[in-house]
Amino acid sequence: MIQLRQAVIVEGKYDQIRLSSLIDATIIPVGGFRIYRDKELLELIKLLARRTGIIILTDSDSAGFRIRSYLKSCVREGQVLHAYIPDVLGKEPRKAAPGKEGKLGVEGMETQALLQALSIAGACPQERAGLSGGEGAARRITKADLFADGFSGAPDSRAKRAVLLKRLGLPARMSSNVLLCVLNALYTYDEYRQLTSELTKVLSPGNK
Repeated sequence: MIQLRQAVIVEGKYDQIRLSSLIDATIIPVGGFRIYRDKELLELIKLLARRTGIIILTDSDSAGFRIRSYLKSCVREGQVLHAYIPDVLGKEPRKAAPGKEGKLGVEGMETQALLQALSIAGACPQERAGLSGGEGAARRITKADLFADGFSGAPDSRAKRAVLLKRLGLPARMSSNVLLCVLNALYTYDEYRQLTSELTKVLSPGNK
């Protein structure tokens, strides 16, 4: 599996699922045209562009190009790369009928076409920023860490996660899975431990 430094921005969750089987990267689905209304998600994408760089990978139909154009107009700082898939007629197995323009989307593309699109765009197949060098630097933040720190799997996890997200300036509705991807893209394990130590003090009963 290829590990990418940049975050990859896709249209929907099925695109995210498809890519996650091929690359180790932060993959952010924008929910189609929902991105026009989701200002918090847009701010996250801007942050990723500044910190890790982003690759915009949308479908080759008109809707995909509209979303791509919107993101391009909004994200004006940092690294923004564009990956394009070829026009291939067909339909994804999960769909009853082809899309309006009859083209396969990202989720239906062959592996080689997706990897070639990312390569041509300038994707960096290397350790992500902040994770290189030294034996300790290879330690990744895991789901087990989020669980142990109370950010997932507990009755009050949502409330604790909300405090963490606010502290980091991230979207309030971010799920624990997406949070994990973003944390690994933006922070080292040691930085995460420092952050959780600070939040433990804030969340302790004496400070409520």
